[in-house]
Amino acid sequence: MMLNNKHQASIPIGIGTNKLQYMRKLTILLVLSALISASCSGDKKPVKVYFTGQAQGTYYTLTYYDKDGYNYQADIDLLLDNYDKSVSVYIENSIISRINNNDTVVVTDSYFNENFNKSIEVSGKTNGAFDVTVGPFINAWGFGLEKKADIDSLMIDSIMEFIGYQKILLKNNKVIKQDPRMMINFNAIAQGYSADIVGKFLESKGIKNYLVDIGGEVLAKGTKENDDPWVVGIQLPTQTKHGKIEAEAKIYLRNKALATSGSYRTYYEEDGLRYSHTIDPSTGYPVKHSLLSVSVLAADAITADAYATAFMVMGVDRSIEFLKANKDLDVYFIFSTEDGKFATYATERIKQLLVQ
Repeated sequence: MMLNNKHQASIPIGIGTNKLQYMRKLTILLVLSALISASCSGDKKPVKVYFTGQAQGTYYTLTYYDKDGYNYQADIDLLLDNYDKSVSVYIENSIISRINNNDTVVVTDSYFNENFNKSIEVSGKTNGAFDVTVGPFINAWGFGLEKKADIDSLMIDSIMEFIGYQKILLKNNKVIKQDPRMMINFNAIAQGYSADIVGKFLESKGIKNYLVDIGGEVLAKGTKENDDPWVVGIQLPTQTKHGKIEAEAKIYLRNKALATSGSYRTYYEEDGLRYSHTIDPSTGYPVKHSLLSVSVLAADAITADAYATAFMVMGVDRSIEFLKANKDLDVYFIFSTEDGKFATYATERIKQLLVQ
């Protein structure tokens, strides 16, 4: 018998038409079910993960959204521990400590190199307001590894002989000093970079939405759930080290880093005078000006952290002049007026990000 259409010609021998139609419907249902299941799996709502810990002598908090809700705290603790073994002056056998002690066989790693190269870059751009070799002054004033010395102008002059970012070089993973008494200190930049390396770790795990806060140096990527932006606070300066923490301002943060440096938390008082931990490398003395707090917005946390320190050294007027030629940076300054009140200065982009 001649079959009269192509659909009937495809019927296998021994299977009736009704049964074939049933099998076709069943196949379609199975395919649709698989597609729906795959679609639902792909649209799985990310789970919010939050935890806090200790690192670099301070706190850290981390919030991110992961499709499986995986907690990476153990991995991040190990990451930050290995980072400290490179750049922490408080670890005796860290790379930076061995370099400061003139170990002739020590070789730098990528963590050290990133901190060093950014330090030299910012030092050059700020004409030494930021200086990676300022460590001996930090120690002399009691803000580092040693107790405060009996400082006078002669001691300052003697230390100044081996201060200067131009006198130190990194070549082939070896640090070359013009003077063996020179010391490197990354404290004004390393914390910011630690936020960057945590961010890179999360991104390596496919996480695109996160907020990293390490001791107040903050890196934000993407958004929170429901596409809401991250919001971070800028602290109001306090009159004492342990004063109540209040937000002076809040800003929306997305795909940017915010670092804050201030003279109101780390200081000591002597003979009625307050000495800030921020040292001016050009004088060897703690800064004495009206600028109390600097928050810098930048593409990454290492850059924001470095310039926050540099601007604390430079003061309000010099910093504002610098920003005119460096429009990739944005700032929020809090400073004191002659009558003892707080005043603020913010660049235009920061103003647009302020939470009203």
